[in-house]
Amino acid sequence: MSLTQERKQEIVTQFGQTPADTGNTRVQVALLTERINQELTEHLREHRKDHHSRRGLLMLVGRRRRFLDYLRNKDLEGYRALVRELGLRR
Repeated sequence: MSLTQERKQEIVTQFGQTPADTGNTRVQVALLTERINQELTEHLREHRKDHHSRRGLLMLVGRRRRFLDYLRNKDLEGYRALVRELGLRR
């Protein structure tokens, strides 16, 4: 089950500066986190041998990591607040 438009819009309004601020780093990290937590981890718990989806999960985690590294270098306090708000281990 993919993210619905309504859920995406909720995330954008929660983490973005404006309701149309989809390119913001905070919004991108939140969307990736939602997709990782909701879709892929549940799918992989059920289908343990699905290595193609596991590769996709690892690629998304890597993309999120790069966004977080960028945010940490640009705005350290914003990075800390986002990690705390999303509940990431970092």
